[in-house]
Amino acid sequence: MKRLLVLLMLLPMAVMGKPGYKISLQIDGNSDTMLILGYYYAQHTYVCDTAYNNGHGKYLFQGSRDLLPGLYFFTNNRGRYVDFVVYHEKVDFKFRTDERDWMRNMTVKGSKQNALFYNFHRASDAIYDDLEQHRRELDSAAFATYRRERLKSLDTLRLSTIADNPDAMLSRMMLATKDPAAPPDTLEGNDRYFYFMHHFLDNMPLDDDFIVRTPKAVFYQRIMEYTDQHMRGLPPAMIIPLIDTMIDRAEPAPEVYKWLVHTMTEKYLQSNVMVYDEVYVHLVQRYYATGKAFWSSPSVIDEQVERATKWERLLVGREAPELILFDTTHRAWSLHHMPSRYTLLLFWSPTCGHCRDIIPAVYDVFERVADSLNMSAFAILTEPDEHTVVKWKKFLADHGMTSRRWVNLNGGEANVDWREVYDVQTTPQIYLIDNETHKFLAKKLSAELLEQICKQL
Repeated sequence: MKRLLVLLMLLPMAVMGKPGYKISLQIDGNSDTMLILGYYYAQHTYVCDTAYNNGHGKYLFQGSRDLLPGLYFFTNNRGRYVDFVVYHEKVDFKFRTDERDWMRNMTVKGSKQNALFYNFHRASDAIYDDLEQHRRELDSAAFATYRRERLKSLDTLRLSTIADNPDAMLSRMMLATKDPAAPPDTLEGNDRYFYFMHHFLDNMPLDDDFIVRTPKAVFYQRIMEYTDQHMRGLPPAMIIPLIDTMIDRAEPAPEVYKWLVHTMTEKYLQSNVMVYDEVYVHLVQRYYATGKAFWSSPSVIDEQVERATKWERLLVGREAPELILFDTTHRAWSLHHMPSRYTLLLFWSPTCGHCRDIIPAVYDVFERVADSLNMSAFAILTEPDEHTVVKWKKFLADHGMTSRRWVNLNGGEANVDWREVYDVQTTPQIYLIDNETHKFLAKKLSAELLEQICKQL
């Protein structure tokens, strides 16, 4: 009886099988010493295993961990490769092909997903072969007509494959790049745009982990098109719900979810668009501060949350923290009590290569508009050691940066740790402040952007 109970307890494990993978690949006529097993991941490819030729063109790849779902490939050190599918099957595959054409001559045992994958590619390749042959035989007008008809055949092949195999990874990959249905005719203007944005990723299976392990044209480029092109110029209030919706759809798929949260957070962390700091702050507060970034270490989470907390105080529209510093004559100046309508706040140093290029250009713009706009500058030296102070004063004299409205301040003595309060990790950093409200009007300014804003003012 005890033996029977033990066997019954072990039965589910036996049915499920041991984790891991076993893939044999026979390439008749192949003489490569070693082949590589790799996989796609967003915009990159990675190596996960290698196998050596047994002397007869046979390679055995084996591992104790399961391969995650996605598109994988075999390749040699000369760049020749062939793809295969890992999706909802025990990976105990037997592939066989020959050296003449790895893809077209491939057969497989133990995988219906790969049998479908290779049959489809052989059929589509036959259409392209036929097109190439007729391109050489027909004149341009006749070939154009023939080409349209054959491409219709290719579309039919795709649609029939998807219809007959809706749950296959190949079908889901092909659907992923399909554009959404056209907006209803009843929608006009902005409503049509909003419909397009809310439905752009309808065919992308964000809730299935395989999608992040596909060639970059399938997943990565589609996501980047959505965020970089179609969201371009949108205010944070519109971007944030679109990104949240995308990430929420991916929550059932840990790998896709992780990639989206990390990538979107880094994207808006690095953005040069001044108002997009708000998107970064939101992403950190919603995903990192709440423990949803399960892959991140406590130190990484703490770093993100600390930065986001600082950035939240420095968003466009927030009140600028007060600063009190001394100028070259040791006269005290208060940021909140500058005698002007607007204040240009700058953190910079003559030891910074970017500053040496940018600050004189900003000064030139400032000089042209300062009187007409009633603007002053609160320019802080960020490296106030004795050697840099000498270079600073020389730089000011050499570039004529001595306007009465441009106040040069030594950062060595202040009412607060301005480096901490303003998160001055790099230089230059340039803000524009409305002195009536003490609120940030703009940030991340260049000379060109400052000039544009001044024209609007």
